[in-house]
Amino acid sequence: MYAIEIENLTKSYGNFKAVDDLTLKVEKGITFGFLGPNGAGKTTTILSMIGLIIPDSGSIRILGNDVFREPIKVKEKIGYLPENATAYEELTAWRNLEFFANFYNFSKPEKERRIEELLKMVGLWDVRYRKVKTFSKGMKQRLLLAQALINDPDVLILDEPTSGLDPEGAYLVKNIVREERKKGKTVFFSSHILSEVEELSDKVGILVNGKLRAVGPLEEIKRQFMELEGYEIKVETKQKLPRIELPEIIRIERVSENKAIIFAKGDIREQLSELLAKKGVTIVSLEVEEPSLEDVFLKTVYRRGE
Repeated sequence: MYAIEIENLTKSYGNFKAVDDLTLKVEKGITFGFLGPNGAGKTTTILSMIGLIIPDSGSIRILGNDVFREPIKVKEKIGYLPENATAYEELTAWRNLEFFANFYNFSKPEKERRIEELLKMVGLWDVRYRKVKTFSKGMKQRLLLAQALINDPDVLILDEPTSGLDPEGAYLVKNIVREERKKGKTVFFSSHILSEVEELSDKVGILVNGKLRAVGPLEEIKRQFMELEGYEIKVETKQKLPRIELPEIIRIERVSENKAIIFAKGDIREQLSELLAKKGVTIVSLEVEEPSLEDVFLKTVYRRGE
């Protein structure tokens, strides 16, 4: 069973198609990073996943339950942190969490233990009786994350969870994501901070104009990207680099007499090693320069987007 199954999801607003026949499956127990430029359809997809937007067509299942036909079962299994979420400003941190805990079947001791555990987890235990209106933006965001975790959800859905946080707050949130992943929970999150997605995600999906343009483990996406865009191979030799001619080579940029960057249609390191060995040249280093997630994202979005 998948944690999240989206099948042929489509949602339009007038003539604008926000999500276009989207199909996506997310395995249980992984952290999935959801990427896309503004207007790509990420928030529409997420709001559909939690049942707040009714799509024109398609289906969504969370842990086997249909989001639109079994909303209560789905809401018992998910936690959700929206972008630009707000807490009850006139209530204390404790009372905010208590309010949401009352929606679930906790006994009073269980509820109090859970609230204490979460406030300590997000670093707000010492200010639990302060009104939220006195909190900084980062403190509010951490409280809202605790709120999303109140029911110990199996699937955690986070929309820009570190937006506006200082480095310490972002570090804490990322650690919580890692801990939830270690517990076997599924974390589905969107973020515009590409290094964060690269750091946390087991798999990544890139949405462009409502369509999924790339999905899978990051290393696999990078490999596919290099096969499409070409390989960048750095070579350094002990002796002066000789003339190199191989059919897969697109171009060569010489850095010095014994260093070069070779742009090729494929991974030609083996052929290159054999060629240089025949010419009596000793290789000091020979490596493929992997693209960053930023490279993949920018070219996927701005060069191959419709």
